[in-house]
Order: sequence, then structure tokens, then C-alpha cells
Amino acid sequence: MKDPKKNEELEEKVVKTAAQAEQILEEELAPVPVVEEPVVAAAAPAGTPAAAAPAAGHPAAGPGGQHRGPRRGGPGGGRGGDRRGPPKKSSSLTDSGLIEKVVAINRVAKTTKGGTRLAFSALVVVGDGKGKAGYGLGKAGEVATAIKKGLNAARKSMVVIPRKGTTITHEILGSCGSASVLLKPASEGTGVIAAGAVRAVCDGAGITNILTKCHRSNNPINVVKATFDGLSRLKPAKTAG
Repeated sequence: MKDPKKNEELEEKVVKTAAQAEQILEEELAPVPVVEEPVVAAAAPAGTPAAAAPAAGHPAAGPGGQHRGPRRGGPGGGRGGDRRGPPKKSSSLTDSGLIEKVVAINRVAKTTKGGTRLAFSALVVVGDGKGKAGYGLGKAGEVATAIKKGLNAARKSMVVIPRKGTTITHEILGSCGSASVLLKPASEGTGVIAAGAVRAVCDGAGITNILTKCHRSNNPINVVKATFDGLSRLKPAKTAG
């Protein structure tokens, strides 16, 4: 006599093998879902202010209300921010109250027994803008030192230049070596019709209306010397009465 329990087990095996094979395999191979436990934030001690999250419309909040970090850069925004420094004050007067103009800087060489020594020479014009001006030539191994020496020499050689208002008193021709400079008085509003070395001398002396012309040579050193030669020989304006 057959055992009924064995018959049931056999039927169960047959059913599983024929009808539910794929379903059983899918159930066995399906990943087990992982249940995440909620994270509970630690309670802050009493009296500690809580960090408020930025609102949705706040500039620090990104898309979807997410918080963004601080913007990179300075007050101008963007990378690097505003790289422009503070505006520079445009002033022709220095701390000493004099107008200082660097006319030319040349590199000079001196041949010695040990080799060639390089240096710099600076031609500088100094004036107070009120009728006194001077020039100087400084030489040194560095440009800054050469300019400083030239300024010291120019302050010691300042001369008084006769003026008539904002122009010179009369027409004159100054010369030095092969350079000659013609200086003519001009009416109000003409301006300084000059360039380079002559303009630097006129600006330092406070002459704002003048006509000039350089002849034969444009060497800055000779032109400056010729200009001072003409200005120093000017006769003062005659006073009425």
C-alpha cells in the first residue's frame, strides 16, 4: 500500500518543476530589500542658536532650495573678483611740491680692464610751476638711483624764468652745441606748442602758452640745455608807470 505523504511530496515536486520553475528562480534571485534606518540628529544643547537654512529665493540657495557655498572672488563677482585697484590720484606735483619730469633715460657703457660696465643716465627736469625750473643729469648702475641723482642735481640748478602772464616776455633763440630752439610768446588759449624735452621744461616753469621750434638737432640733452639757455636770457617785462 502506498504512503499518501510520499504521493503528496511527489506531486509537489512535479508541480514545482513544471509550472513554477521560472517563478521560483526569480524569487530566489531577487535582491533582498535593505531597510534604511532613519538618522536622528543629535539634540543641540540649550541656548545654542540653530543654523537657519537659506530660503528658496535667497541667493545662497541653489536650484531646488539647496544651499550653495559662498561666491568665489571679491566684491566684483566671478573668478578673481574686481582686480582693479583703487583709483589713482592724478597729480603733477610731488610730495616736495615740485613738478618732476623724466625726459630721457639712456644706457651707457664704460670699457675697463676687467670688461664692460653698464650703467644708466637719466635726464630730469624740475620746476615749481611758478617761474622756477632746473635740469639735472644723473648716472648710476640702476635706473631709480640715476633718477634720484638727477633730481638732486636739478633742484640745485633751478633758475628764475621771466614771464608775462602765462607766456614768455619776448621772442628768443637758445642754442647749445648743434641744437637751437626758437621760443615765441603766444596769446591766451594757444597752449604749449612743443614736444618732448621743450614741453617738459615749459610745464616745470609754469608756461602754458608758447610757440617753439627745434632746429638742427633733436638730442634731448642738447635741446634741454638750449631751452634753458634761451629762457635764462629773457628780459623781464616792463612795468607801466
